[in-house]
Amino acid sequence: MTLKVALLSVAVSAISFAQPMPPRPPSYPPVDLDRMVQRVALYPDSLLAQVLSAATFYDQIPDAARWSDEHHYLQGNALAAAIQADQLPWDPSVQALLPFPSVLTMMAGDMNWTTQLGNAVLAERDGVMDAVQRERSLAMRYGYLRSGPRVTMIRTGPYISIDAVDPAYVYVPYYDPAIVYFPPRPGFAIGGAINFGFGFSLGAAFRPWGWGPGVARIDWASHGWYFHNAVWGRTWGNRFNYVHPYPVGLRRFDHPGPPVAARPAVAPHPEGHQLEQRSAREREADRTGARRAEEHGRR
Repeated sequence: MTLKVALLSVAVSAISFAQPMPPRPPSYPPVDLDRMVQRVALYPDSLLAQVLSAATFYDQIPDAARWSDEHHYLQGNALAAAIQADQLPWDPSVQALLPFPSVLTMMAGDMNWTTQLGNAVLAERDGVMDAVQRERSLAMRYGYLRSGPRVTMIRTGPYISIDAVDPAYVYVPYYDPAIVYFPPRPGFAIGGAINFGFGFSLGAAFRPWGWGPGVARIDWASHGWYFHNAVWGRTWGNRFNYVHPYPVGLRRFDHPGPPVAARPAVAPHPEGHQLEQRSAREREADRTGARRAEEHGRR
């Protein structure tokens, strides 16, 4: 019996050592975090909170970008109804970006950046939030970032908030990170460096996904953000089982589970809408913040 126990112990030890160790959380120096957030640091706070959350589900971004592109002609209540009807399998933070095809296209187009951003949010949230504030401070110091008819800059102590004037109409700013975080060269028109020219209407139908007055907010002092008054608390340690208490309409996501790769395949829900990708002109208009005419059905 003693020999059997000893052999069993050796076998268990061998199995234990054969198991891969959990990956350690990544670590990024401040200079890398600064570069990492530059693309999104000047987004309004509500949109920034959604982007940072969705980036942690980076494996879902390419499919979501494709869906958003193919349904870009739907807006307002029609788009919200389509998202619900298609029973999309992605986290609500990813679904919250479906009204913004240009944002999802940007994230899907550079998955290395999106993955790094998501991992940084999970492992070093305080560092990510501090980096956003450093970049905002630079843009404000050099005169690029300022209040206007569409967004309001609010400085509370060391923190700069960017809020949409109308919470139901969210603008995606277009800017060049190589310009807005550096001193302007002589003769450069500072006022045109950040374009808040085109936005998206997000009425009451989008409230379940975290849109609307007071629904999504960032608490810069605590380095956290809230959806529906519940702190978004996904971290590197709980990334395989963290569950955010979204509203009843999105409760199919309210259960812990294994990593995405280990979950059983889900049969796609029948598509009830015509699929129509954006034209080259529509893509460029979305990318640069220009107002575009809808071309769906005109080709």
